[in-house]
Amino acid sequence: MLLHSRLILPILLILAITSCTSPVSPSLTTLEDPIQIDSGLVSGITTDEIHIYKGIPFAAPPKGDLRWKPPQQVIPWQGIRQCTKFGPDPYQYKTTLASPSEAIDEDCLYLNVWTPAKKRSDQLPVMVWLYGGDFRFGAGSVALYDGTTLAHHGVIVVTFNYREGPIGFLAHPLLSKESEHNSSGNYGILDQIAALKWVQKNIAAFGGDPNCVTIFGESAGAISVACLMVSPLAKGLFHRAISQSLAEFGLFAHIRDNRRGISPAENMGIRLAKDLGCNSVFDPLAEMRAKSADEVMIAGKPPRSYLQSGYRYGPIVDGWVLTDLPLNLFKAGKQQDIPYLLGSNADEWSLFQFSLPANLESYQSYINRPFEQVLTLYAFTCPAKAYATAMGKVPSKAYFYQFSRVPPGATKLGAFHALEIGYVFGNLIPILPTPDTEAYFNNDDRLLSEIMMNYWTQFAATGNPNKNGLTLWTPYGVNGDQYLELGDTIQVKSHLSTEACTLLQKLAR
Repeated sequence: MLLHSRLILPILLILAITSCTSPVSPSLTTLEDPIQIDSGLVSGITTDEIHIYKGIPFAAPPKGDLRWKPPQQVIPWQGIRQCTKFGPDPYQYKTTLASPSEAIDEDCLYLNVWTPAKKRSDQLPVMVWLYGGDFRFGAGSVALYDGTTLAHHGVIVVTFNYREGPIGFLAHPLLSKESEHNSSGNYGILDQIAALKWVQKNIAAFGGDPNCVTIFGESAGAISVACLMVSPLAKGLFHRAISQSLAEFGLFAHIRDNRRGISPAENMGIRLAKDLGCNSVFDPLAEMRAKSADEVMIAGKPPRSYLQSGYRYGPIVDGWVLTDLPLNLFKAGKQQDIPYLLGSNADEWSLFQFSLPANLESYQSYINRPFEQVLTLYAFTCPAKAYATAMGKVPSKAYFYQFSRVPPGATKLGAFHALEIGYVFGNLIPILPTPDTEAYFNNDDRLLSEIMMNYWTQFAATGNPNKNGLTLWTPYGVNGDQYLELGDTIQVKSHLSTEACTLLQKLAR
């Protein structure tokens, strides 16, 4: 069992990207035949027998009058659209660990497809990735999320962008008033739903099965998966779900603060309007939409530490996209009745030590607050166990794991938050700069990655991760709270942090 961790937000390692343009350049190696989707013809490239399409628009550019509105239909194009480069990143709050991006734009609703299909009738399982980043940063173009290796395991991989920060999650009373659903703030979640609708309409053209779609995500992406599991707007759009490092206590504060409904989030929107200087009695929304995205992001910048007050962004209980907190709906048996695979890493929280107060007095105040320590230490494992337990309300099974592997290059960091992503995608990329990239991972890491890809893709194909040659993974709750440890050894264990999680549940009531 391996412990310790410190995260560097691999979600922030953004590839340089540009938007998909037309017409086709004859100098590129394109597929023999362009693919017809609902908005036009698209052409991509083939690498190592995987057909790759980057920067396909799945919604209209959400800018100008469409800022802070649900995603709209793509305007069809004429001719063949060359899709060989990623679309722009969403506007976001990046850290010093982020790679610079060539393009950041509100026009960011693009997706990417990796397909190993030989023909359109192959009907392969589809895996749609939802990236993490605290709903403040991230993109579907991150190198860690390249779908090539995973696609070689017989699945189609889809990544996409969704709106983030105040662009994606700003609520305001006037925004709610102009909505026919009296809702505002969940634009990023609505983008996710729009991407899943695109998959339902178009993935068969890439050789995929629209009746065998798995959504999988990490951190904020894992929270998004939980939200989609209970949103009435997402029902029927996917058939299995995976949450990696699902957080609720503490990190899910933006939803917890809004558990009474949309009003607290609307109050934050009123404050942002004031900070932007949009206090006109005539049309403050028009003034806010006239501001540049840079101005909005600067005015609405969140605090650096989770212990500080300030702007928070994320899903909101609005009565339309979300009718209640996801965990409440799970406990009531109102989640989609589909197989659910979820778990956490052994040393999640060291990532967030980067955001703790730097001065000694603030730090001592932090460590002397036992309740805060409990929320900190069990912000991931206990929420994930609560969701797994709540799956007992529906017939479909849950499969729980803990990732504990520490690669040779991260012995001081432990099994930190987001470390498992590279293993799931087969992209063993060091997160922090290292003088010896080759020595960061070894053959044990490559073997574990292969095992995890087999579990994940088998689950995507059948709703059950078990297959010949793999350690038997017992569904959660069948023989107590058994889970699969994914570490130096693959083994079934029980009672992961049971006493601590019981205590946390009592304190959180």
